[in-house]
Amino acid sequence: MSTPGTTGSHGSAGDAGAAGDAALSHLPHHLRRAIEITPAAGTRERIIDITTRGRRTGRARRLEIFFYRAAGATYLCSGAGGAATDWHANLLADPHFTFHLKNGVRADLPALATPVTDPAERQAVLAEIVADLNQPHDPGTIRPTRLEDWADSRLMRVTFPRP
Repeated sequence: MSTPGTTGSHGSAGDAGAAGDAALSHLPHHLRRAIEITPAAGTRERIIDITTRGRRTGRARRLEIFFYRAAGATYLCSGAGGAATDWHANLLADPHFTFHLKNGVRADLPALATPVTDPAERQAVLAEIVADLNQPHDPGTIRPTRLEDWADSRLMRVTFPRP
C-alpha cells in the first residue's frame, strides 16, 4: 500500500511539535498512529525498513532501521558513536526514499529526508531521543544511553510529501 505524505520545513525543535502533527494530518488515521509513537512504544513498533537509492549504483537499497519521534516530528538517526552509514550518505545524495511500516500496520510511504544540522535543534532532538531510549519500561536494547555518546549521530528529519 502506498500512501503519500507531506513536506514541510521546521524551524527549531520546539517549533516542530505543531508542524510535525500537521505534517501527518493528510495520512489515514491508522498510519498516523503507527508513526506517532510515544516513549511507551516498544522496540517492535520502532523498527521499519527504508529503501534508499544507492548514491553510486543508483540501485534500490533496503535496510532495517529504528525511527524516532521527537519534538512532534519523525527522525532517522545513526545512533551512538556517529559512524558513517550508507543510508545517510544515500539520503544526502537523494533525499527521496520509501518508509516501510512493517509491524502491525504495513505500508510503503514515500518520504523525504532532511539533514538536521542546526546545533540547537540537534541538541534538543537528540536529548529527546536519548530520554525516550532511557525509559525504564522501554524493552529496547540500546541502554543505558548517554546524550554525549549521540552528539555526532547522523540525524535526518523525515517528512511525508502530500500527493
